[in-house]
Amino acid sequence: MASLDKTLAIQQANQEFFRQFNGSSEDICGRNFRDVVHPSAQQPLVRQFSNLLEGKHQRFVTPVLAVGPGEETAFTVPLTAVAVRGGVPDTTAILVMMPTAGEGEGARVVSRRKKILSAMDARILEGIAAGVSTIPLAASLYLSRQGVEYHVTCLLRKLKVPNRAALVSRAYSMGVLKVGAWPPEVVEDFVK
Repeated sequence: MASLDKTLAIQQANQEFFRQFNGSSEDICGRNFRDVVHPSAQQPLVRQFSNLLEGKHQRFVTPVLAVGPGEETAFTVPLTAVAVRGGVPDTTAILVMMPTAGEGEGARVVSRRKKILSAMDARILEGIAAGVSTIPLAASLYLSRQGVEYHVTCLLRKLKVPNRAALVSRAYSMGVLKVGAWPPEVVEDFVK
């Protein structure tokens, strides 16, 4: 469990929260909550926190992809956020509860944030995710049709998937594509 202020800075947390992120009070308190979630989950999560602070909702529950120590691993954990208002007018805090990954639903996945894509691979992946077919994609990137097919084949091999639909699905599951963005965008951390 952690308490956040209006800027989403972590004000205090319990020992389980610190243990989950392999840190101490000094390491974690004062950091923005966005720093402990995967880049692909930050934008939608900030939107939900904004609705909470504006009073549109009293709480929300959502699965979130959290980033472990050293950004070497990521794990999915259910997050419950509750707005706490009180005392001095206009004082709002957010209480965040994230059960430890060992408590059932949270599954640890290895998600090394390696720079696995070239800039061209990133543009092609974004095009595929947006549903652009090969020839218009080739024209917009100043490549031949075969050039696009070559890059698509390389992407299929890199992500170990059999087809374009699985490629997009794997990219989202790895956090390579930003969640909640349209047109689809590749998270810059994955681009060489």
